[in-house]
Amino acid sequence: MNVLEVSGLEVRYGHGARRKRALAGVDLTVERGEIVGVIGETGSGKSTLARTVLGLVRPSAGRIVLGGQDVTGYRARQWRALRRRGIVQYVFQDPLRSLDPELSIADSLAEPLLVRGIARAEAVNRAEEYLSRVRLDADLLPRLPGELSGGQRQRVTIARALLTEPELVLLDEPVSALDAANRVQVLRILQDLRESGVALVFISHDLGSVAGVADRIAVLSEGALVETGTARQIVATPSHPYTRLLVSSAPTLRAAPADRARREELRAALLNS
Repeated sequence: MNVLEVSGLEVRYGHGARRKRALAGVDLTVERGEIVGVIGETGSGKSTLARTVLGLVRPSAGRIVLGGQDVTGYRARQWRALRRRGIVQYVFQDPLRSLDPELSIADSLAEPLLVRGIARAEAVNRAEEYLSRVRLDADLLPRLPGELSGGQRQRVTIARALLTEPELVLLDEPVSALDAANRVQVLRILQDLRESGVALVFISHDLGSVAGVADRIAVLSEGALVETGTARQIVATPSHPYTRLLVSSAPTLRAAPADRARREELRAALLNS
């Protein structure tokens, strides 16, 4: 069953002659329990896609079906109600900015449950349960975000996203600000989440990180979806010049640095495609 269906999605910013196309006819589906990676360079449209799925950006054309419900024409009030129900959640790149510095970890985790009318005692118990699911100890609950490491904070934000038992979680560059050890921890957690049935969209510029956990990968370039396939297909037999450039540039996907002349050849092919 598809948790997310995006078809012909277009987003344009600005007015008149200065109007810029951020997304160009994007088609994407995500099934329950599936991890789909969305990769591309800065400005490729990755974050715009996520914000449009969340209802924070209004599409110029196309259709969005979330949890079997067509939400394309939703107004701001309808989107707020949908997000409050916790069907879709978002994990930001910078966990320190997404956590209130004056709230304890327990209060930050309990907050989305309290908004839904759940008693505080139950909310705190569930906060402890979900903290363990992201491999963190309950003794972190009384601490403030500034007292945690970057990797711990990111795992807290993932736990908070899961507390409402969403059908879909969008993760925007969730490991880009982490060191190698914490990056591995978070990627392992994402793999574990597949078993729970939640659908994940992993947005990143880092093909190496995405390829290690994603079932399928969608490649965005200048707002257009240029290639989709299984992670193995994208890494082993990329068909589009832009995808081949990303593969050749991913340090974790090659044994030695790519030849500079070959890179320039790929870049020229990309510009001429």
